[in-house]
Amino acid sequence: MIVGAGPTGLTAAALLGQQGVECLVLERWESVYPQPRAVHLDDEIYRILARMGLGEEFAAISWPCHGLRLLDSDLRVLAEFRRSSTVGRHGFPEANMFDQPELERLLRENLARRPSVTFRGDVEVTAVVQDSDSVRVEFTDRASGASESVHAQYVLGCDGANSLVRASIGAAMRDLGLAQRWLVVDVATDAELGQWEGVHQVCDRDRAATYMRIGKRRHRWEFRLAPDEVAEDYRELIKLHPLIQPWTKDIPVDDLELVRCAEYTFRARIADRWRDRRVFLLGDAAHLTPPFIGQGMGAGLRDAANLAWKLAGVLRRALPESTLDTYQAERAPHARTMIRLAKLVGHAMTEGGEAANFLRRLVLPRLRLLPGLKARVLSSETPTLRRSSLVLRGALAGTLCPNACLPDGRRLDDVAAHSFAVITTTTPTATQRAALEAADAVLIETHPGDDLHHWLQRAGAAVVRPDGTVLTTTHDLAEGCAQLLRLTGNS
Repeated sequence: MIVGAGPTGLTAAALLGQQGVECLVLERWESVYPQPRAVHLDDEIYRILARMGLGEEFAAISWPCHGLRLLDSDLRVLAEFRRSSTVGRHGFPEANMFDQPELERLLRENLARRPSVTFRGDVEVTAVVQDSDSVRVEFTDRASGASESVHAQYVLGCDGANSLVRASIGAAMRDLGLAQRWLVVDVATDAELGQWEGVHQVCDRDRAATYMRIGKRRHRWEFRLAPDEVAEDYRELIKLHPLIQPWTKDIPVDDLELVRCAEYTFRARIADRWRDRRVFLLGDAAHLTPPFIGQGMGAGLRDAANLAWKLAGVLRRALPESTLDTYQAERAPHARTMIRLAKLVGHAMTEGGEAANFLRRLVLPRLRLLPGLKARVLSSETPTLRRSSLVLRGALAGTLCPNACLPDGRRLDDVAAHSFAVITTTTPTATQRAALEAADAVLIETHPGDDLHHWLQRAGAAVVRPDGTVLTTTHDLAEGCAQLLRLTGNS
């Protein structure tokens, strides 16, 4: 059972449904929540959507992001990190802007194609109670007032920052030391703003701000609020206009439609535990990430991708139940690192007094001179997962295998998605082929000149998990096969 049908819950349900796992999704809202929130995802998250069969549909609703500009308070460019329009190592654009309600509609429609998944909207979950072999979830139909309860083998709490599921397992959110109040504004217009179509980050202690185009008609601004300001001060477009006019210039106010104006407190928090027996926390129920590197929603989808294949394997008895212990062991350190990076970027761009502003004006224009910095700033590659029973030794262990093109024109995920894969630079023996077939693993042989052959130059073979993470690399294909067989109980 999945509590909460935001992007994280819908993704978890779809990934489980793809593998035939029977799921019930419970959601407070009957229809998609109409207000935009998240607006960015990278190529790693795009890859997850594509694995769910939504690659082309997401392409139709997304807008490419051309990079990052750091600006001073007068919108003068201090530094620019321009992004190439070519696809990244995962086979998709590395930065993509979108409207969250449109994405959620795609995700809900995708569930309708999964016969093992049932969606129940307009219900309020009231209790989550575990016993020795199941979890009882109690909920109320908000239309009729009728109370119901359902027993499930596992419950995924995807119910947001104020998670009832988190409270039910006694988990607490640990504050990582950030609380900033920001005004978040979405405007629609048919007029062309004529702005560079990347992220504009105003680095200023008095009025830090962000602007980005998120669609054909949609634009997003975020402004840090002063202590004496509240969102109510800007609910009318005529009051908001002075803040956005540096970008809208001479466009008449009547040509601008205020879609949303809301106050958010950007926080950095992480749950002290993400699991209690049969109950798991995902997404904002487990962590809150400031938006400065655009990874808040993506963290939740990474949670879903990490956990879904493990649950499916345990439920069909292809993996031991202890496999589920790796979820928090792998995801929590990764999420904590990304939160701290977002905090660091936020502080560097928004904190300090006039001296900090002076240093930004002095230092930021010279960043382009640092070797490799542009590649690091624009890279969508996230940290390596820590060691676990599913991340073993090897040069590439814990990293994501690139979704590389194969000689026949297909990409890796077209062949290996949702299965273990063994990628090798050497020719397997007949015995090894038979063993991998018994383990339901996909075998991919590389050849000099192939993208995957180049990727494996530090090892002869890689065992890749169903979520695309490298389990291990080795120079001995026989050892890689043996490790996979031990994991899947076929040794």
